[in-house]
Amino acid sequence: MGTYNRLPVGFKSGSGIWLMDADGNRYLDALAGIAVCGLGHCHPALSETLARQGSTLVHTSNLYEVPLQEELAERLCELSGLDKVFFSNSGAEANEAAIKISRRYGHQLGYDLPIIVVMNNSFHGRTMATLTATGNEKIKEGFEPLLDGFIHIRYNDIPALEQVMNENSNIAAVMLEPVLGEGGVIVPDSGYLKKIRDITQNHKALMVLDEVQTGMCRTGEWFAFQHEQILPDVMTLAKSLGNGIPIGACIANELAAAPMTAGSHGSTFGGNPLAASVALTVIDVLTMEKLDARARHLGEEMLFKFKSRLQDIKGVNRIDGAGLMFGIELDRECSEIVTMGLERNILVNVTAQKVVRLLPPLVITDDDAEKIVTLVCEMVMDFLKGAKK
Repeated sequence: MGTYNRLPVGFKSGSGIWLMDADGNRYLDALAGIAVCGLGHCHPALSETLARQGSTLVHTSNLYEVPLQEELAERLCELSGLDKVFFSNSGAEANEAAIKISRRYGHQLGYDLPIIVVMNNSFHGRTMATLTATGNEKIKEGFEPLLDGFIHIRYNDIPALEQVMNENSNIAAVMLEPVLGEGGVIVPDSGYLKKIRDITQNHKALMVLDEVQTGMCRTGEWFAFQHEQILPDVMTLAKSLGNGIPIGACIANELAAAPMTAGSHGSTFGGNPLAASVALTVIDVLTMEKLDARARHLGEEMLFKFKSRLQDIKGVNRIDGAGLMFGIELDRECSEIVTMGLERNILVNVTAQKVVRLLPPLVITDDDAEKIVTLVCEMVMDFLKGAKK
């Protein structure tokens, strides 16, 4: 179906931060499959795991015990400080589970219509529930009627949250991204998440964090909420959890998980042995190579370089970043920069029409980082000058 505007290039192989097309041209991947391939392409440890598990056991279903799934759940709970995990196959499915948890929790509080507060410019997926939660009107067009039970407010606006919480007595949850991803890589004010945690606790509402894009060391901590030393009630993961193998996870504390009983939710493929074994290997590599600290320190260096080279350039509105997650907002629509990148053999993305988004693999070297900064800065300046090359 015509659901994608594909770029005129196809890749045949990959290694580390590089992708190769059929003609042998190499492309520096500064997007990592949209924050998926945190360990780059064909990481040796992941290739070994795939081969070993693929020749041992791929799927049995959740009618039976899945030891690798149980081990993965234990690791994720240990890393996050939460208690229970539901496994799915994508970020949208993980967020769908979080929405169902929030509604069931609200009904247990006696709310006939539990409300979930969500944010403008957010992105949570394309299922009917996650599409409703998403704060982007354009991608909702033609799919009405959407679901009831959601209130959208401005991101990074605590007074707006306080007002809606005080005006509604049936709010079951507040759901948000710690850093807006598809919405333009917007990092909120310091203390924002802590204030939301305090407000939700005071109102007996769940705090639900969508860490599909920010999780697994992307921002310099295992999970972005750890920058503020808080603990949400529910967190969702996907993308880099499987480094390209489909897997999602909805992780919750005992309070949020308790209403979910046998038969209340399920997934045929969720947490199967193949996906679980890969995710365990991802965690092992991230841990052994200390890629959380690496993302934090290298991200700070790259952000400094982006700002020093671009912040005084006319046409650059904002430069933001968290770990190895960057957004360079221009004063005009700039999708042309993606094509410019292909011409220069670097893969970048433009989101929210005006934001150059970079999500490089966490395994990039200092030299790789310098190449990305240099090429992207050159493209931005050439674009603003009206040149393509």
